[in-house]
Amino acid sequence: MLSPHCNGLRLPGVIIPLMPPTSDKVKIVTLGCAKNEVDSEEIAGVLQGAGYDVDGLAKNTAVTIINTCGFLEASKEESIQAIRDAVKEKQAGKTGRVIVAGCLAQRMGSELMKLAPGADSYVGVGQMARFADIVQEVQQSRTANLDVSPPHHRWADVPTRARTGRSWSAYLKISEGCDHRCTFCTIPSFRGGHQSKPIERVLQEANHLARTGAKEINLIAQDVTQYGYDLYREFTLPKLLRELNRVDGIDWIRLLYFYPNRLTDEVIETMASCEKVLPYIDIPLQHTHPDTLRRMKRPWDGERYLRVIEKVRAAMPNCAIRTTFIVGFPGETDEEFEDLLDFTAEARLDRVGAFIFSREPSTPSYDMENQVPFRVKRERYDELMLLQQEISLEVNQGWIGEELDVLIEDKKEGWLIGRSHRDAPEIDGLVFAEGDAQPGQIVRAKVTGAEPYDLYATVARQTVRSGRKLMALRQAEPARPL
Repeated sequence: MLSPHCNGLRLPGVIIPLMPPTSDKVKIVTLGCAKNEVDSEEIAGVLQGAGYDVDGLAKNTAVTIINTCGFLEASKEESIQAIRDAVKEKQAGKTGRVIVAGCLAQRMGSELMKLAPGADSYVGVGQMARFADIVQEVQQSRTANLDVSPPHHRWADVPTRARTGRSWSAYLKISEGCDHRCTFCTIPSFRGGHQSKPIERVLQEANHLARTGAKEINLIAQDVTQYGYDLYREFTLPKLLRELNRVDGIDWIRLLYFYPNRLTDEVIETMASCEKVLPYIDIPLQHTHPDTLRRMKRPWDGERYLRVIEKVRAAMPNCAIRTTFIVGFPGETDEEFEDLLDFTAEARLDRVGAFIFSREPSTPSYDMENQVPFRVKRERYDELMLLQQEISLEVNQGWIGEELDVLIEDKKEGWLIGRSHRDAPEIDGLVFAEGDAQPGQIVRAKVTGAEPYDLYATVARQTVRSGRKLMALRQAEPARPL
């Protein structure tokens, strides 16, 4: 039986010591979205700079850090289970200390200490730059610590970020938090208000990523279109894109995620005129019926969304457009859902993802009247996704015979596996190509076949990048200040 008071196994009359944790070895477990992935890379870099050996696969460690996700109930449960697993490893002598970090710690605070006890520290968001101090404090303390003060994001020094995953593709966080108050969303409650990373720091990080092998950078923020307003009192995304377009070594610049009423003509024209900025827009609309959107505290309606989509396609005819919808939001009537289906059929977007509405504590939608039964939500989800699957297949079939650039990422069973401008990492489809190329290369490929999510192609040649022709747009409606 394991004794909680010693690093060993207790047998009748004898204690057999377990292998002690390596004194400088740290394991980081990352849960959730790409933003958390960036946070973990920054934490790892800070710790490496302080002399720690960060190894995500280590069996015996001085410290285990769980970078949690608190977005939905399912991610909360996954994070709690990861904490419990780490505490068991601590009790078994496989790790010395356990630090719970990130969104769920920030969201739940002392409640998390009760639900998932046994960790040595519970640390909120935005503290990547001081993780060497946090680890040192935890190693010296004998009592569990809670540090979830209101978020104030401390950007870690750029060169300290420790890259993980494929060298040719990287995420670059351009802001933190969110100022929107969507009634279904928990993110502002634990990530805080919108805070932009200064433009010179973004450029410094982009150059650093290029020097470490990145050909594709994926700009991430809760709302990329709000970038810069808090620092410069104007929406600065177009300026940022023009500056990033000049970074040597970067071939692809992808943006995640857009907010509908701030996708202005200036943003669209800048994307179209910067040859490295991919014609790809992920714009979570959440719904299309004006009544549903009003309950969600989201802007506009389906008709205005269609007009924005027309502008995007006028400027970038091959632009891939992706959105996400929530089905079964409180009060969603049959008429409102039919409006969503009609919009989906008319818009013919490349990609559509959907979420079944999840009641999240501390959000206004949790207590809204007319909650939709799960059976109805599930039926609507299935109907929407079946409709979009047909559309996605037809859109993909329209690429047969055409050529596109493909970033090769793997070779398996005789196939080259990669992504085109239409495919964001880990969320969109893949291109399976025949031919000769190495992972990390961008090649020109001719599409030979299509499925609802993936394309098949033959490599034509290594790509030579050229600019895209800019087309005139109608006058955009002004973005509304915060």
